[in-house]
Amino acid sequence: QVQLAESGGGLVQAGGSLRLSCAASGLTFSTYAMAWFRQAPGKEREFVGGMPKNGDTTYYADSVKGRFTISRDNAKNLVYLQMNSLKPEDTAVYYCAAAPSGRFYIPLRVYEYAYWGQGTQVTVSS
Repeated sequence: QVQLAESGGGLVQAGGSLRLSCAASGLTFSTYAMAWFRQAPGKEREFVGGMPKNGDTTYYADSVKGRFTISRDNAKNLVYLQMNSLKPEDTAVYYCAAAPSGRFYIPLRVYEYAYWGQGTQVTVSS
């Protein structure tokens, strides 16, 4: 059974930092592209950042580019999201997701991801 478990969310002031972690189990982690999505109340789930299974490239939404960094450790089945210079508009539930994909491809759409975590709340106060 595939499981993705996020951790590291919380309450932070604007300008602060958080590091989210996602632990994956039940899948061959190195064969999946990994990504972070987020969903704010009343809004659709949106792509934040992702990396292909080989981990040598990354892609980010324009809204977080330069502030967020995604990374992965294929030996430990972990993926991270380092979030710096947080803004109130970053407040959302953050989800880790896994997609079977080719070596260099980073899926950007919700429907392309086969597995999802339960999410972790990030709240940024002004």
